[in-house]
Amino acid sequence: MPTLGLLTDHAPDAIPESHRDLVECAPVAALTTVMPDGYPQTSVVWCDFDGESVRVNTMRGFQKERNMRRNPRVTLLCYDPRNDMRYLEIRGTVVEMTEEGALAHLDALASKYAGRPMRYFGECIPAHFAETEVPVLCRIRPTHVVAVDATGGAERKGEVKSQLVV
Repeated sequence: MPTLGLLTDHAPDAIPESHRDLVECAPVAALTTVMPDGYPQTSVVWCDFDGESVRVNTMRGFQKERNMRRNPRVTLLCYDPRNDMRYLEIRGTVVEMTEEGALAHLDALASKYAGRPMRYFGECIPAHFAETEVPVLCRIRPTHVVAVDATGGAERKGEVKSQLVV
């Protein structure tokens, strides 16, 4: 039986337009990386989409940063907690990790999430962390995208309809 609300009208590695809002400052996004022992490690992250790659930020030396350098395969789950029947799973490969432009990106993410101009160091977290923490901008190229909308809203082209089995 097909997955309830699974959208199939997009390329397997493309984020459908109907779900772009979930990757542009998603209310909730969780990034899963692979630990050295093979177990998954999941962290809540902020993210955005530049048209080709999903961008997340971390700090140099954090576990997820070390995991992505060692194994670039990741999964990002984005959803709105007010509507848990609509979500986006992005499996992908980290294609770039750089400190260049990372702080500006982090400030831009903080501003998007806050809805006003904001500096990450000093307004989101205490300013003294800027002395010890170094932001790292990570670009994730989607390799497989699963978009689900089981909200019962307007019919969409390519959406698989099925019955929910309990």
